[in-house]
Amino acid sequence: MKRSHSSSLIWMHLIVLIYGFTAILGKLIEMPAIQMVWYRMLIAAAGLFAYLLYKKKQILIPGSQAIKLVGIGLVVAAHWIAFFHAIKISNISVTLGVTSSGAMFASILEPMFFKKKIDWLEFLIGIFIVLGIYLIFSYEVNYKMGITVALIATVLATIFTILNKKYTTRFHPTLISFYEMVGGVMGISVYLLVVNGFSASFFSPSLSDSSYLLILGLICTAFAFAVSVDVMKELSAYTVILSLNMEPVYGIILAFFIFGQSEHMTGGFYAGTIIILASVFLFPVIKRRREKLTKKNQHIGKRF
Repeated sequence: MKRSHSSSLIWMHLIVLIYGFTAILGKLIEMPAIQMVWYRMLIAAAGLFAYLLYKKKQILIPGSQAIKLVGIGLVVAAHWIAFFHAIKISNISVTLGVTSSGAMFASILEPMFFKKKIDWLEFLIGIFIVLGIYLIFSYEVNYKMGITVALIATVLATIFTILNKKYTTRFHPTLISFYEMVGGVMGISVYLLVVNGFSASFFSPSLSDSSYLLILGLICTAFAFAVSVDVMKELSAYTVILSLNMEPVYGIILAFFIFGQSEHMTGGFYAGTIIILASVFLFPVIKRRREKLTKKNQHIGKRF
């Protein structure tokens, strides 16, 4: 059933709110980050597999392509482990504030991966984001390790996003995500086998953790991803980017109301976060205006 533009926009913001709630679950779940991510990816893989079967989508792909997607899944797993570990050693506000700086790393890494010129607008936005991160580092001295781990998570997120670009035109996004979830589970399993990380307690999560893991794996990962792919058919890329930029905003607000005092930060943190978010929000607006101006100048040039 085709959605209207307005209903698609509502669903998109609901999905972004769900993404923001992921950080809340990361704090509520008591198990270590690596165990949490193993369960999340396992549950998500099962959910995505069921979705692919229900939609009668192609599941098998050439072995060489599957191996590459599984490899990207290892990067996704590493990102999520770093992300949840940052939450556990600092808090949600710090982690989301720092990870919203992904645009800066994309402006540096994407030209390196695709061998293209640096976009100076992206580079300028990146400078403002660096200023925001510097303010957070300067004022939140008690969370320096959490900030560092959150930065690592952000770099890893940027890398797997860039790598995914090579496959989005070849395979259905849900299929890509399925193989990456499987790859993450396999990679973490190998690591845990090497370090003897599997134990009876590993497979006996508490009742509350089990409930939160099901929400994390099925709703915040499999369901959210499937619906986001669907609504993107009706929304422009510009609208989607602006909507996704709301994730840290929603997450920080939710954390403030759910956890209260533990999420209260210094004025420097909020100043730094506002600079980062303002830069991220302004970038697509400025870029869109620049593209319109370029097209207008090209049109005028053709007339003369």
